[in-house]
Amino acid sequence: MKKGGWALFVIALALAGACASNKEIKSMEPESQEFLSKARYLISRDERRAFLALPGPEQRKVWIESFWLKRDPDPSTAVNEFKVEYFRRIDEANRLFKEGSTPGWLGDRGHLYVTFGPPDNRETYPRGVTFYGVPTEIWYYNFFPVVFIDDNWSGFYRLSTDSVAQVSELNKAQFMFRPPTPSPDQMAASLALEIAKVKDGEAVIRIKLPYKDIWLKAEGDRFQTALEVEAEASDADAKPVWTEKKSYPISLGRKEYLKALREDFLIEIPISLKPGEYALKVSLKNTAGGGDPAVKKEKLVL
Repeated sequence: MKKGGWALFVIALALAGACASNKEIKSMEPESQEFLSKARYLISRDERRAFLALPGPEQRKVWIESFWLKRDPDPSTAVNEFKVEYFRRIDEANRLFKEGSTPGWLGDRGHLYVTFGPPDNRETYPRGVTFYGVPTEIWYYNFFPVVFIDDNWSGFYRLSTDSVAQVSELNKAQFMFRPPTPSPDQMAASLALEIAKVKDGEAVIRIKLPYKDIWLKAEGDRFQTALEVEAEASDADAKPVWTEKKSYPISLGRKEYLKALREDFLIEIPISLKPGEYALKVSLKNTAGGGDPAVKKEKLVL
């Protein structure tokens, strides 16, 4: 693979600032080194930083388990379909795109194949598209063409500079490899509000958030964070008439953490007001994740 080939992948730019020294990585046990290598197309900068900060092999083992569990589309089954598909693509890329001594999944074509899967259509031009051209491949994902070229007729294909924008658009539309660290918008999407009315003027606000969407820091043998919740009810004039602020600490051991990744974190807040209609706004901030709070709004009828 040519030096600088990966710089063409917009989807890989976020990893650039998270590289640890070779010495730091080589000091880890083989399992952790293998994980960092194989997960390079998935792991976020924050996740990588958190992984490298773990104190020892046992913590890294648990962290790796949680990394894959968070991406499991159906945690209720014994098979993690996401993980199976990811490694299947690596095997296929190695078979299809080996370039000299470089494993196929590490070349530009393999990178795209593992990240987005097989193209809808793949056109190969071993002697170039034109008479004076160079070996070329054109992959189509729906209507997006992505071009790879072999400048030196050496068997090493690189992503064409003209295709960088197309890869960027593919990245925006990516349907399978969802971001591992939830942004406020993504947390808001998985944040569920339920209002259980007790009687006129009284209700219980239930806030549910999947544990797998909660960023936890590994500290010693515990995985910890605190969720800061602020709830506010406003009347018809948009005037706040009720507020509630509280911090909910989370501290889990290894077994608790892995079990919790298949469950929801539940918060219940009682509310008592004059019967009527209100606008409810709930914001949730993860102290371990940083960034702005996730916000959810609902109509509140008491």
